[in-house]
Amino acid sequence: MTDVGRTQKTGVVLLTLASGQFLMTLDSSVMNVAIATVAKDVGTTVTGIQTAITLYTLVMAMLMIPGGKVGSLIGRKRAFSIGCVIYGAGSLTTALAPNLTILIIGWSLLEGIGAALILPAIVALVASNFPPEGRPRAYGLVMAAGAIAVALGPLIGGIATTYFSWRWVFVGEVLIVAMILLLARRVQDAPVGSRTHLDLVGAVLSATGLGLAVFGVLRSSVWGWVLPKPGGPAILGLSPTIVLIFLGLFVLWVFGVWEHRVQERGGEPLVRLSMFENRQFTGGLVMFFFQFLVQAGLFFTLPLYLSVALGLSAIDTGLKIMPLSITLLIAAAGIPRFFPNISPRLVVRVGLLSMFAGIVSLFMNIDVHAGAEIVTVPLLFAGLGIGALASQLGSVTVSAVPDDQSPAVGGLQNTATNLGASIGTALAGSLLIAALTASFLNGIEQNPAVPAEVSAKANVELAGGIPFISDADLGAALTQAGVDPAVSQAVLDENEQARLDGLRTALAALALIALIGLFFSGRIPTEQPGSTARGPGGSAVGG
Repeated sequence: MTDVGRTQKTGVVLLTLASGQFLMTLDSSVMNVAIATVAKDVGTTVTGIQTAITLYTLVMAMLMIPGGKVGSLIGRKRAFSIGCVIYGAGSLTTALAPNLTILIIGWSLLEGIGAALILPAIVALVASNFPPEGRPRAYGLVMAAGAIAVALGPLIGGIATTYFSWRWVFVGEVLIVAMILLLARRVQDAPVGSRTHLDLVGAVLSATGLGLAVFGVLRSSVWGWVLPKPGGPAILGLSPTIVLIFLGLFVLWVFGVWEHRVQERGGEPLVRLSMFENRQFTGGLVMFFFQFLVQAGLFFTLPLYLSVALGLSAIDTGLKIMPLSITLLIAAAGIPRFFPNISPRLVVRVGLLSMFAGIVSLFMNIDVHAGAEIVTVPLLFAGLGIGALASQLGSVTVSAVPDDQSPAVGGLQNTATNLGASIGTALAGSLLIAALTASFLNGIEQNPAVPAEVSAKANVELAGGIPFISDADLGAALTQAGVDPAVSQAVLDENEQARLDGLRTALAALALIALIGLFFSGRIPTEQPGSTARGPGGSAVGG
């Protein structure tokens, strides 16, 4: 094959895998701006649609490790293609869904199962289609496609909902799946090793443990983290969230014991626990966790500031987030291209510091008189940081183990990212609401324009948490309740300040987490995979 032909083929492979990553990630953000519209269209409530979104995340988290193992048993390319067919069927079902039940079957169940097959296979297929020296750039572009999907999701969802219908988003997904399946013929698969049976007990234990823990995290905003919210459920005086997390961790411990027994008996475990003894591999997983925790928290809080606090439309909100997508793509593609031999550890640390700088500058500039223009420079820094991490971490984790274990790496890597994203969204949301509630209740208590009886009633009825709502919606509710105009304006003023206090608190926590990530970056190697001597087990020597 000529150099031109080889370049064209690798370009098609990269387009195929990046499109798959883009599509899998798009669903997590594209419908957030249309929740109310979708709920009305299928005859349910906002809570019903949020349940569907939660279940989609849950199904992916539960099945990601077994999905990676399936790829090693039947072939990565076959698992990728089967996953695309299941995902496409889910998208079509969702587009035609007449009610919430069908929506959950299509969106949460079928798409979740498809994603659990596709995402681990993408990681393995990059390893089998690109040489070690080309993997950092390939992984960077694939991961960048996913992050860009999160950034563009609100814009795509806003355009579709405003001018067409939310259903067309899922019709578009079906068309993208068809294109991916057509292009997938050019993707090269690694040969399947010896056929073994799937460790069903391990699959059930891993899915149960992760499912319990992730479900608890996802429900933390409703139940509370440790102590139950007023009027909420309780188990032995504790919030169900912490109980489910403890149960999930215990089941995962049982899973580890079981996998050790399977391996001792000469069987094929779902996950080889010896992989976790590899510093480079665990370092990559931990960095993935930190990246997606901060990234998901940022993408949760930022649209709230733009769309609720400033009142921008979904389309304008998406446009204001565009600077992040631009620098993200530049960093993800440019660093491996122009600095092919740079230290991955250095890039990761600079990326974390860039994310930290962007988030700090954002919460320092937020105030009641600020406009949407203040987000531009912070998002340039945040995008640069996310792109820098994306350019290195995929190659770091896969290169740490032999290529025949890359499907397992894909399952564990995507489990780490799902856990990070779930905790990031839940943590940012709970901190935001807690700070907003405390600030608002303290503000109206100290405000002389608010009667003492109104303040006392608010402290009783709103202690469980105040919703993050716009001035227009709050003003309409106060007017409907017959509140005196002077009192109403005082409440609106306090709510405006409280919203910003909540945003600042959440952003400050995300900035702190980005800094904490620096303490775990020592496990990232100092030399690029493929440019170092290989140690036992395929791991890079040094770092």
